[in-house]
Amino acid sequence: MSRSDAIALAYLATIIAFILALRFLSSPTTAPLGNRIGAIGMAIAIAATFAQPDLHNYWSILIVMAISAPVGAYAARAVKMTAMPQMVALFNGVGGGAAALVALADFYAVAPDPGRIKADVGISIVLSALIGGISFAGSLVAFAKLQELIRGRPIVYRGQKVVNAALLCGLVALALVILVGPQRESLLIVLVAGALVFGVLFVLPIGGADMPVVISLLNAFTGLAAAATGFVLHNNVLIVSGMLVGASGTLLTILMGRAMNRSLANVLFGAFGQVAAGPSGAAADMDGAGVRATTTDDVAVMLAYAKKVVVVPGYGLAVAQAQHDVRALADLLEQRGVEVSYAIHPVAGRMPGHMNVLLAEANVPYPQLKEMDDANPDFPRTDVALVIGANDVVNPDARSNSGSPIYGMPILNVDEAQQVVVLKRSMNPGFAGIENPLFVNPRTVMLFGDAKDSVEKLISSVKNL
Repeated sequence: MSRSDAIALAYLATIIAFILALRFLSSPTTAPLGNRIGAIGMAIAIAATFAQPDLHNYWSILIVMAISAPVGAYAARAVKMTAMPQMVALFNGVGGGAAALVALADFYAVAPDPGRIKADVGISIVLSALIGGISFAGSLVAFAKLQELIRGRPIVYRGQKVVNAALLCGLVALALVILVGPQRESLLIVLVAGALVFGVLFVLPIGGADMPVVISLLNAFTGLAAAATGFVLHNNVLIVSGMLVGASGTLLTILMGRAMNRSLANVLFGAFGQVAAGPSGAAADMDGAGVRATTTDDVAVMLAYAKKVVVVPGYGLAVAQAQHDVRALADLLEQRGVEVSYAIHPVAGRMPGHMNVLLAEANVPYPQLKEMDDANPDFPRTDVALVIGANDVVNPDARSNSGSPIYGMPILNVDEAQQVVVLKRSMNPGFAGIENPLFVNPRTVMLFGDAKDSVEKLISSVKNL
């Protein structure tokens, strides 16, 4: 077997590993195996790349790997679950930025000024530079919003849509000039710079409540940029893996949009959360007058003598890092014969699957995790729904208030439970800025304070019963 055949075979094994990894990642029970298979496939791809006969800059690559690998390993181990969405956004950005840099390097190599390049290579370079630049800058803005370096609410200005449309049309026109006109490196640099600006302007008007959809979309962008880079480098692994990421990211974006009952155009251009919804119906008095506060001792009695308890996690659970305490409380209740399960909304948290990852870290049994469609039929026979840090995904206005921005959005029907306990720091609205009439529901009581501290007190109270 020749060297080229061995390399082709190794790349084929990598492609198969990536496909299998994606398949196994579709279920929480097989996700760890999927991660391992994906890592093995990447290791094979790196080894095959080093075996390329025309690769000569080994030392520069090894030096960069020696510097960056420990940084990545430390960051992956040290990152808190609350910061996982930010890390995912950065990963997306790094992939898109790398694609743009490869496009610049290859354009310099194949199209010296003045010069001509083949149409297929030129299109791949331009797409890689354009999409990669947008993904990089947009991911950095998403990171800044999630990290609260800038406000999570939509940042808009007069004529923003017109400016964005004009900039995008200008970038497309510049790309066509590069393809059919003078192929100067300076034009491609301007294209990348314009893509970076557009990436910033593209994500700024999107509110923090829509970040799960945005992260998924940017992930798809990065995949497309990687696939375009694969055409530039004539690398089948990049093409296939990029298309896998692009396709899965696109499907996930569509599914999450459906889970919010909103179109992709509404998410990207609707500036959702720019203005909080006005109070109506049951939410007419949200200044605390209709809210019933409770104590941990009272909630402990409710939980200990219930037959069925459903825990509804939200971003507040991640912020408080209370997942391990919630698992301990559930174990304690199960010892008393209480049936405990967890209701997971598709867009709870700040990234796709955020709550699943959070609870998996606490080793919550997978059968107890129920997606929205499976959890909702259980609420009418639930004695206590324990809402920890969730807000918009349990807002009844989505069903009953046609004037609400989230009207029609599928929610977890916690208000159908016999009793609802909401753990919350204050009466401030959620990230979307929308008031929640659930908090003044006669069946609802509010347990104010840090979620971790409240759950720890609940554990102590239940033990003392």
